[in-house]
Amino acid sequence: MYIRKIKYLFINTLGSTICMVLTCVKGYNQDFIRREIDVNSFIQNLLPIQGDDINYNEVAENLIQLYATPLDLNTCTREELSATFLLNERQLNHFFEYRSQLGPFISIYELQAIADFDLPTIYKILPFVGISSPNQKIWESISNPSDHYFLFRTEQLLETKRGSTPNAPKSRDGTLQKFEGSNLQWYARYRYSRSRDFSFGFTFEKDEGEAFEWNPSKYKYGADFVSVHAQIQNRGKLKNLIIGDYQLQVGQGLIFAAGFSLGKGMETVYTVRRPTVGAKPYTSVTEAGFLRGISATYALHKKLSLTMVYSRTMRSGNLSEVQDDSTVQTVVSSLQTDGLHRIPNELQYRANTVEQNTGAHLWYNSTRGQLGVSFLYTHFDTPLKRASAIRNEYEFSGTDNLVVGCHGNYLWQNFNFFGEIARSKSSGIGAVAGMLASLSKRWDATTVFRHYDKNFHSFYANSFGENSRNINETGLYVGLKYTIHKKLKIGTYIDVYKFGWYKYLVDKQNSSGYDVLFQTTWTPSKRWALYGVIRHERKEKNIPSSLSKQNFISQTTRQNLILNAEYTPHKVISLRTRIQGSLFSYRDFPVDKGWLIFQEIAITWRKISVSSRISSYNTDSYDARQYAVEKDVLYAISMPVYYERGFRNYILLRYTPYRKLDLWLRMARTTMPERDKIGSYVDEIDSSHRTELKFQLRYKL
Repeated sequence: MYIRKIKYLFINTLGSTICMVLTCVKGYNQDFIRREIDVNSFIQNLLPIQGDDINYNEVAENLIQLYATPLDLNTCTREELSATFLLNERQLNHFFEYRSQLGPFISIYELQAIADFDLPTIYKILPFVGISSPNQKIWESISNPSDHYFLFRTEQLLETKRGSTPNAPKSRDGTLQKFEGSNLQWYARYRYSRSRDFSFGFTFEKDEGEAFEWNPSKYKYGADFVSVHAQIQNRGKLKNLIIGDYQLQVGQGLIFAAGFSLGKGMETVYTVRRPTVGAKPYTSVTEAGFLRGISATYALHKKLSLTMVYSRTMRSGNLSEVQDDSTVQTVVSSLQTDGLHRIPNELQYRANTVEQNTGAHLWYNSTRGQLGVSFLYTHFDTPLKRASAIRNEYEFSGTDNLVVGCHGNYLWQNFNFFGEIARSKSSGIGAVAGMLASLSKRWDATTVFRHYDKNFHSFYANSFGENSRNINETGLYVGLKYTIHKKLKIGTYIDVYKFGWYKYLVDKQNSSGYDVLFQTTWTPSKRWALYGVIRHERKEKNIPSSLSKQNFISQTTRQNLILNAEYTPHKVISLRTRIQGSLFSYRDFPVDKGWLIFQEIAITWRKISVSSRISSYNTDSYDARQYAVEKDVLYAISMPVYYERGFRNYILLRYTPYRKLDLWLRMARTTMPERDKIGSYVDEIDSSHRTELKFQLRYKL
C-alpha cells in the first residue's frame, strides 16, 4: 500500500514533494510543528463587519478549542472536517476519495497530493489537523497528554470606576450600589488532555468588582464563576463521555447549538451550514448557554449512535411579582446572561433559579448523508414570564418546555443538501433547509431558507438567522463565491427576511429588511494581502424620541465600507492598515456618518513578539459606531465599540524565556478629548481617557 501511495504522490506533486515523501517512509507519523493561530486576526478577516448580536468571546473560545483538539486526518468524519469552514464540497469529496482509495495518511504533507488542495488552503487548515498514533490503553493515554498547561491572567483598569468609590450611585430604595470586591479581574485555567482521547480541566474567573468568597450555601466557590469538566472519548462503543460543563452541536442548531459558528460574514458560502459534531467540553467564561451535568454517546451500531444528556444549572434571573386573580406569584421576568455580580442589585438575582434539562440525540451516519432525531425537555423551578408588552405576547411563559425535531443531510456529487425541523411545546415550528454546492473549480454557491414561528421556543438554539434568537423570523439567503484567479477571489450574498410579529424597537407586524454584501480578496504575492468589503442593509425600526416626538416606524439604511491591506516585508515584521466607514439614516432624517482608521505593526524576533495599533475614529452617533477586533493575549479577545470622537491605541508584548513558559503584557488606552466622563452608572470614570492593563502567563507542564 505504501509503495502505491508513494507512486501516487510522485505523479501528483512532483518536485519538492518527492523529498517529503521519502522522509515520510521512515515512519508512520512524521513530526510536524503546527503554527499557533492568531485568533483575533482570523475572526477579524472572517467577520470584518462586527455586530452586537454575536458572542465573540464564544467564537474565539470555540476556535481555540478547534486548535487545541486537532482532527486526526485518518479518523475524522466529513462533519468534523467541514466544521472548520475552510473546505468546499469539492475539496471534501476529494479528501475522502483519497483516503478511501489510498488508505491512512502517512504524513501531513500528503495534503499537497489531493486534488484542489492548493497551498493557501493547506496553510489555513494545518493548525486544525494532524495524524495521531493508534489508540492506546486508557492508562497509557492518560499518562501521555498532548496538551498540559496552567494559565493565569489578571486585568486592571488604571482609572477608578464610580462603583468602587464611596460616591457610588444608589438604587431607588436608597441602597448604595458599591462593588463588593476589588477592582482586579483575574482568570485561571488548567487543562490536561490528549486530542480525541481524554480531557480534564477547570476554569475560574472573577470579574472586576466581584468578591472572592467561599460560601457553598450561596453557590460561591471562591471565584464567582467556576467551570469543571472531565471527558473520555473513543473507548470501544463508548464514543464520548463528559461529566461537568459541556455543549452540544446537533443538526442546524434548532435544539442543540454550540461550536465554531459564524453565520453571515466575509465567507459568503461555507459558514451557513452547521455540521453535527456532538458534545464537547465547555471551557468559556460566558456564564450562560451551556449544560452542566453528564453527556454520554454510545455506538449502537457502526453507523448508529445515541447521545443522552442531563443538566442541572443555577441561573440568575430578575424576579418580580404578578397578580393573577386573587393570588400573587413570583416569576422570572428575564434571565441574566452578562455574568456580572458586583453590586447589590446584581447579587440579589444571582443563582436564584434552577434549570434542569433532559435530552437525547439518535444519529445515523453514512457516507452519503446523515439522519438524526433529538429532543430537549427543560424545567425551571420558578415560572418564566416576561414583562407585559405587546412584543412579549408570544414569548415563552411557564416552567416546562419540550422541543422535538429531526435533521439530516444528503450528498450528491458536489452538492450537499441539509435541513432541520423542530416543534416546541407551544406548537411553534422552526425550520431550516439549504444547499451547498461546488458548481465548478471556480464557482461555489449556497442557499438557505429559514422559518421560525413567533411562538417557537428553544433555549439552546442558535441556527442561521438575522435575529440573535431563533424566533419570529422568515428569510432566504443566497451566497456565491467565484475564484477569478488563485490570487483573486470575489464573494457576495443577499439575505431577505421578515418578522411576523412585534420585536424590540420595532412596534409593527410584518416588518422586513434585506442585507447585501460584496467582498473581494487579492493576494498579489506572499507579502501582500488585500481585501475590500461593501455592505448595504435596510430594515425597519422605531424612530427614537431624540429625533421625533411621534411614535412611528421608519425604514433605516446602513452602509459599510472596509478597505484592508496586510504587508509582510520581512519574516519578522508585518503591517496591517485599515480604513472603514459607515452611513446610517432613518428615512427623511439626516445621515449619521462614522469612520475608523488604524495602523498595526507586529514584530517577532527570537523569543519576543510585539504588536501595536494606533487608531483614530469619529462618529456622529452611536448608530454609526465602528467595530474592529484587536490582538489580545491567548484565549482572550478584545473588540471595543468606537463611537463619538477619539483615539484608541494598544501595545501587546509576548516573551517566551524558554519552551514551557509564555508571558504576555498588554496595555490599551482610549482617549475621548471632548468628554469629561466615560461610561455611566457604576462604570462611570471621571476622566476623558480609559487605560486597561493586562498580564498573562502560561506554563506548559
